[in-house]
Amino acid sequence: MALAAVPADPRRLVYLGTPAMAVPPLRALVDGGWDVAAVVTRADARRGRGSGLSPSPVKAAAEELGLPVVHRVEEVLDLDADLGVVVAYGALVRRPVLERLPMVNLHFSLLPRWRGAAPVERALLAGDRETGVCLMQLEEGLDTGPVFACRTVAVGARTTAAELRSELVATGTELLVDSLRAGLRDSAAQQGEPTYAHKLDAAELQLDWGQPAAVLDRVVRVGGAWTTVRGRRLKVLEAAADDRAGEPGVLDGVEVGTGDGSLRLLSVQPEGKGPMSAEAWANGARLAPHERLGT
Repeated sequence: MALAAVPADPRRLVYLGTPAMAVPPLRALVDGGWDVAAVVTRADARRGRGSGLSPSPVKAAAEELGLPVVHRVEEVLDLDADLGVVVAYGALVRRPVLERLPMVNLHFSLLPRWRGAAPVERALLAGDRETGVCLMQLEEGLDTGPVFACRTVAVGARTTAAELRSELVATGTELLVDSLRAGLRDSAAQQGEPTYAHKLDAAELQLDWGQPAAVLDRVVRVGGAWTTVRGRRLKVLEAAADDRAGEPGVLDGVEVGTGDGSLRLLSVQPEGKGPMSAEAWANGARLAPHERLGT
């Protein structure tokens, strides 16, 4: 059975999304006058150190907007919706659903580059000078569907993942609203060699001081970068690459030598403590001359 065809001018929608970055597009659809019949989001989960369950950001926003919320996409198939809109939903939508309800996906990369779960982080780690957002038809494959429209976003030399994500969400929200208003009449197959944005794990965010400073700077800008000092973890919150030479991993003031240049620590968070300036940490940590970071 073929996938359901995407209608040119959908009016009654269902919305699938979970994290905070999926909230602005939902609000824009409601503000734009579309009839959002229901919102599908992930089930309540423990999202902090507390033991209680919390709703996803999208569920909280949907309830504020007075929209029905469900946790299984199959529950929306009998709502006579024209189209499903997917933004960072966090789960695959199976083919039997797509055969009954057409869906479009707002994906935060310039497809087919960075298909998958972490396109913002992977673009930053790779040193891409631009990325973007695409509105595509959802297929069973991983971000393989034909594209209706894309918009490009520049990646600055000091852009963090949080900043890039915020800009992509704003651009993507405009793209979604503009595309639905203009009508989903034309799509084109993705062109180019696909790359895949696999989800990051903590090990990838450990700073390898043998790498060039420019590479380590990008890891810090992704967020979650860390190293160790005397066996205890030190989060590196903000840093800047420098041409100054130094032995990899050796600390001189707040400069750490790398495989090419050095990384100047600006803001850190020692294990068990709050964020602080790197200078305050270095002054209070009673470090030995030329202390070595990492293993």
